Amino acid sequence: FDKTGTLTVGRPVVTDVIVAERSVTDAGVLALAAAAEQGSEHPIGEAMVARAKELGLALPAVGAFATVPGQGVDALAPEGRVLVGNRTLMETRGIETDVLEPRAAALAAEGKTVVYVVLAGRALGLVAVADVLKTDAAEAVAALRRRGSEVVMLTGDHRVTAAAIARQAGIERVLAEVQPEDKAREVARLQTQGRVVAMVGDGINDAPALVQADVGIAMGSGTDVAIEAADVTLMRSDVTGVVVAVDLSRRTLRIVKQNLVWAFGYNVVLIPVAAGLLYPLGGVLLSPILAGGAMAFSSVSVVTNSLRLKRWKSLPGGA
Repeated sequence: FDKTGTLTVGRPVVTDVIVAERSVTDAGVLALAAAAEQGSEHPIGEAMVARAKELGLALPAVGAFATVPGQGVDALAPEGRVLVGNRTLMETRGIETDVLEPRAAALAAEGKTVVYVVLAGRALGLVAVADVLKTDAAEAVAALRRRGSEVVMLTGDHRVTAAAIARQAGIERVLAEVQPEDKAREVARLQTQGRVVAMVGDGINDAPALVQADVGIAMGSGTDVAIEAADVTLMRSDVTGVVVAVDLSRRTLRIVKQNLVWAFGYNVVLIPVAAGLLYPLGGVLLSPILAGGAMAFSSVSVVTNSLRLKRWKSLPGGA
């Protein structure tokens, strides 16, 4: 599972703005972050833009916007280059953030996502964004585990934030601060162990893993890129839809196997009879009309068995 927008609601809100020095204001940090994020489709970026507009902040002019997959955004302001993103982006660009780390750690421990704001190589502050777990996420994870599935969360978020969300969802294994290509590599690693892997995601960052997985599942509210990369698209964004998809696929496969066994056995028995196998024993012959009727009955029985799927419903406790 991806985290943001998949296990969580995907409508984060800005909860805190922290400045690195007294010469910088909360409003200035938020306005700069929102200006850089205006071209982003990521829910966290949209949350910052929405909060800045709500406060009526004037956004500085920025250009040359570029997304840094799994890390944040890069833009250009008259005063210098603007970076808005996670700690990985800061480390990659060599930005010093020590003064902000104690507050960042405290906010992450509360399950909030911390986004650093940098101008001209200097960290101005950070913005904390909170997203709540979907109401059905913990139930869906528990249902998947009851069905024998191992549930793993892959996210580019800070490991402390990711661990807090994972605890709420009941997920034991978490891979945090991973890049989009790292998600795909983890899926490939599991596949080399003989695992059948389903990846559930909703964003651009999930596309490589969705393509790599045996089955890619996109949430209905996901980006066009994620939906295009996935094999299955859920009509709604409920996490329980994943459980239903798993149950339905297993039920469908079971019925396919039943139909194959029935059709094979039926033909193995009746084709020799139609060919006159019983004629030497008792003079029994199957007329062409009866043979055609028997063949039609075989097809009808297969179709009737398949129609049982229309009455099938997924149950919380089992398939």
